[in-house]
Amino acid sequence: MSIMKLLEQAGGGQGLAQLAGQFGLDEVKAQQLTQMLAPAIGQAAKKRAEQGQADTVLGAMKGEAQAGYFDNPAAAAQPEAMAQGQSFLESLLGDSAATEGLAAAASESAGVDQGLVAQFLPALAAMAQGGLQKQMPDSQIDQMTGGGGLMGMVSGLLGGDKGGSGPDLSILTNMLDADGDGSAMDDILGKFMK
Repeated sequence: MSIMKLLEQAGGGQGLAQLAGQFGLDEVKAQQLTQMLAPAIGQAAKKRAEQGQADTVLGAMKGEAQAGYFDNPAAAAQPEAMAQGQSFLESLLGDSAATEGLAAAASESAGVDQGLVAQFLPALAAMAQGGLQKQMPDSQIDQMTGGGGLMGMVSGLLGGDKGGSGPDLSILTNMLDADGDGSAMDDILGKFMK
């Protein structure tokens, strides 16, 4: 399941609309932003893993406390959750300048105030992180980082040896699918990722 599809299921299917309401954001605009940002989050994570930083990706996904942000959009819009979401984004994109660049690009593309996007993006990331956590609890992440080691993980992510020497990362790679939609966010990520 892609991050976009995951987010569409948040809050019993009403999560994106509820999150938009937390920021006074038009629901259609929130959907537009999410359709740009969700694949960008997935692509950033996938690129990190392909660069041999699968431990960074898996580490960013850990934290069972975040699972509640997926079910409760109001909680995802709280300062603590937004700080967590920002940290999640920075670990995937490289730094705060990269997340600001992504917010600016999404703002321009969707015609939404950049300040609003800069608030919505970390909350959306917290919700996404919560959804990923529900799909892949800490115990499962710990199993991935043990045994086969990092090289096994990277090999699995890149479609390498599937002969059982490394952990099965099919769940992770499916979640990091960027929907294959040819989104312009892929190009944008190339400019901002550190």
